[in-house]
Amino acid sequence: MTPHASTAVTSIFHPPSHPSSLFSFPTPTSYSAPPHPTQNLLPFATGSASELFKCVVKKPNVVQMEINGEMQSNTRDVSVQFLAELRVYTTLTRHRNICAFLGALENVGMVLEFIDGRTLWDVIKESTSPDTKAPLTRVKKIDFHNQLLDGLTHLHSFGLSHGDLSLLNIEVTLSSDTIKLLDFGRSVSAESVFVSPDDDLQSPPYISSPPSTPRAPPVNSRFAQRQSSVPAFPPPPYALQPTHNGRRIEQIHPGTRPFSAPEVLRGECADPLLADAYSFGMILACLDLQKHVDVPPWEQRKDKLPKGLFESLGIFRGQCQKYLQRVDERCRVLKEDAIDPNRMEDVEMKDCA
Repeated sequence: MTPHASTAVTSIFHPPSHPSSLFSFPTPTSYSAPPHPTQNLLPFATGSASELFKCVVKKPNVVQMEINGEMQSNTRDVSVQFLAELRVYTTLTRHRNICAFLGALENVGMVLEFIDGRTLWDVIKESTSPDTKAPLTRVKKIDFHNQLLDGLTHLHSFGLSHGDLSLLNIEVTLSSDTIKLLDFGRSVSAESVFVSPDDDLQSPPYISSPPSTPRAPPVNSRFAQRQSSVPAFPPPPYALQPTHNGRRIEQIHPGTRPFSAPEVLRGECADPLLADAYSFGMILACLDLQKHVDVPPWEQRKDKLPKGLFESLGIFRGQCQKYLQRVDERCRVLKEDAIDPNRMEDVEMKDCA
């Protein structure tokens, strides 16, 4: 996996804290559409002077409710998730296995590719139906593996994680069975400083220091700074404060169970790319067995898996054994681990370096 060089940021946009203002006029150039945004999309209708494309408009949804006599709101989390997703879409180059970003609408939200398909979970359920006409063959499972691997390693090559990889956040197109990764609201940068999900980033010491004299994370933080093999990228123009020594401080929140890595459930994740590898392993186990693989949360936090899981796997046993290990023994997801469906021996992965 070759990390991509980052582009220099010429201007800094500090977004408002309320999600309803993230797309207010003037829309930052950072949110604008990439060059030729529809070049790989097919119009659903054409006229003498125009082409019509289907798309998805994703806008912030702020919810307020009274809990125990106090008004609670999801405002902060909505802002964090939208900015995380915008960072992914405006950082990555176009890839066939990642939902395309088409820009932003002023005072509305982001515009994404319309995917005419169904989730990978729906594909698995359909394949086990008694009257199914599209069973999941060995070749099709390997094809899904290779497409997932290609999309995920493309994301990782930019130093970004997915953060919520699951059967529900993977779409499969109806026309060509093309995998599409989407929903990057829990994505974080591999070069961030990670603190506990229980820490309040809106309170001291995170916001009390001026940018010229940032403070370090609290001494009781469960995370230590580390040296990563992924090169550092400058913060994107919409990066939120707080930062520490020029690096953004981020929290890693659990995604969809049982696809969240045990260290994420424990609030101890220090390597989001390895956490994605665990999620990828659970997806492969579900794909191999063609059913949902569940793990009780109290067991998963202890790095335990269902008894006999590996022995029950056929195609992806080697992959799952590497991705579902404890974090200190787990392999990263690498592009060279793609499987040749014509060579049976390629299904077994080589040992991690």
